[in-house]
Amino acid sequence: MKHLAAYLLLGLGGNTSPSAKDIKEVFDSVGVEVDEDRLDKLLEELDGKDINELISEGSTKLASVPSGGGGGGGGGAAGGTAGGAEEAVEEKKEEEPEEESDDDMGFGLFD
Repeated sequence: MKHLAAYLLLGLGGNTSPSAKDIKEVFDSVGVEVDEDRLDKLLEELDGKDINELISEGSTKLASVPSGGGGGGGGGAAGGTAGGAEEAVEEKKEEEPEEESDDDMGFGLFD
């Protein structure tokens, strides 16, 4: 992905057909190592193709992919309360540590 990003950055800079050397210079400028195999594969796949056309084609393909949600699931069913349920809730509340207020820290949010 970083190789493609460097390729696209060079394209935005006006280099319509970046070479491996150009991409390596971008990587060297930020201190990142180049994966030669991935770079060669990327340049092989993009050889002779216009990157803007590829982006347009990809966008139309993505538009046809269903990505809507199916709606939220229903909430959990409320169970009947047993005699000990209220006691368990009270015990749980007692176990939770109390949060410190802003006054305890010596400053407020808007001081």
